[in-house]
Amino acid sequence: MRTLAVVLVAFAALTACSSGDKPSSSAPKPSSSANPAAAAALDPCALLPADAVSKALALDNLKAVPGPSRDTSANGGKSRSCEYQLDGKAAGALAVTRYEGRQGKPAEMVASIKKGKPGATDVQGFPDGAVFYVDEQKTATLASAELVSGTPVLVNYTGPAKMTAEQMAPLVKKALDAS
Repeated sequence: MRTLAVVLVAFAALTACSSGDKPSSSAPKPSSSANPAAAAALDPCALLPADAVSKALALDNLKAVPGPSRDTSANGGKSRSCEYQLDGKAAGALAVTRYEGRQGKPAEMVASIKKGKPGATDVQGFPDGAVFYVDEQKTATLASAELVSGTPVLVNYTGPAKMTAEQMAPLVKKALDAS
């Protein structure tokens, strides 16, 4: 149940960001089902393997389990998630949202999240910025964005409130580098 809550919080963060900062429309791009590279970019478990999360969190035997998917027609967001579990308990989740057919600036997407999340702070070391916050459900989130083949992509890692931005930053960077 807690795993589901973590993933739902991650999707809420993505939805909150995208609803506050809707990139302008452009010509539609092919769907991820027609483009294998786009489909791979939507697979968070491939972008951030369980062993990378295990190493960053100093936890052995984490398992990566595909989480729920969510496509939002209002903003073109196609969200996919990966849950990281230790003995069946949530250790966090990575969510990746591609805004196919949209134009947007990653720095503006990050600024929109920061504006919408009380107590959010900037995280250094990301070319287009990153933001870290702990929400009312006591989960910590680090989010950043980039353009992948001209498509805005939002990446965030959500975990327990005790996680720090310093623990999450390498995870989000690895996922961004792999996308």
